[in-house]
Amino acid sequence: MDLLGYRLDIGSAFAPVDLNTANGATGHRVHLRNYESIAFVFIKAAGTAGEDPDLDVQEHNAATGGTSQDLDVITEFYSKQETVLDGDEVWVRSTQTAASEVELGATSAEVEGIWVVQVDAAQLSAGFEWLSVNVVVTAAAAQLAAGIYIMGGLKIQRRPDLLAQPNA
Repeated sequence: MDLLGYRLDIGSAFAPVDLNTANGATGHRVHLRNYESIAFVFIKAAGTAGEDPDLDVQEHNAATGGTSQDLDVITEFYSKQETVLDGDEVWVRSTQTAASEVELGATSAEVEGIWVVQVDAAQLSAGFEWLSVNVVVTAAAAQLAAGIYIMGGLKIQRRPDLLAQPNA
């Protein structure tokens, strides 16, 4: 069964970056009118203790510019964390009071990890159709990371090379 183009699409939130020199990372915007849901996947290398990154989920009313605001709907997220990610990790569910900010944990800086935050398109406020996720960190030492979006519930299904670009 084909996944890409029929069940899901994948887009870049931000390319691999050193969170120290970039002072975090700003995620690209995804237009959710074409999807029922989106998962933001954040993966990072180990860094220095005390330089723990956090995520911030934003909604927008335009592809660029426009109005941006916190999307205070995140109540749970999942993670895999270990000194070295080697495939033997299990998903850990974390819960929080509804917020746009996701605190990855007081020891998240010093481990390798994968975190997943999910949002349904129906959770966006009226007039807001775009979503982005930013990484916030004050780091003095190198901490490499990347982010991707996995969009599900495609409203228009077709071969991957015929899909609309995610910000359209």
